[in-house]
Amino acid sequence: MPGLVTSPTKELQHINMDTDNKKTEKYRGGNLKYRLQCKSSQATKTEGLCFEDMSQWSQSLERLLSSKYGMKIFQAFLKSEFSDENIEFWVVCEEFKKIRNSFRMSSRAKKIFKRYIQAESPREINIDQKTRERIQQNIEAPSTVCFDDAQKIVYGLMERDSYPRFLKSDIYRTLMDSTSQSVNM
Repeated sequence: MPGLVTSPTKELQHINMDTDNKKTEKYRGGNLKYRLQCKSSQATKTEGLCFEDMSQWSQSLERLLSSKYGMKIFQAFLKSEFSDENIEFWVVCEEFKKIRNSFRMSSRAKKIFKRYIQAESPREINIDQKTRERIQQNIEAPSTVCFDDAQKIVYGLMERDSYPRFLKSDIYRTLMDSTSQSVNM
């Protein structure tokens, strides 16, 4: 008899997990604005994300990207708009510049090319054909600067298009409002 009471059957555990997942799904799922509000309020309480830091983000894209939280929130915003390949490429290039091993650099350059630069690639970025061809030549003997031209183009696109949209977005405004309210309390 004790064996019958000790633990629910696997079927019941599965059902409980499904209902728990459904209850929390709306909070974890597609509601990006809600998740960012939660992250923002947690961050302001625990990790020091504050109104002053966030207001710096509106001064330039460079300031936004140099902030750990700014980068994450900007990435989430772009992902919500299905246009995160540019920031993803920019970050990958920044990481690529830190590689010192020539074999690893060559291997990584080819992967970056196939993923972002090559025509019809899975995460193709918007660059001109001349730049694409120059990069294809550069990766034959890669260096830390072989993607610089494309990175500059992508940065310019983000600066002119994505960044101003981010500053006008509900996500950014909501975060600014929530952090400014915590300052006023």
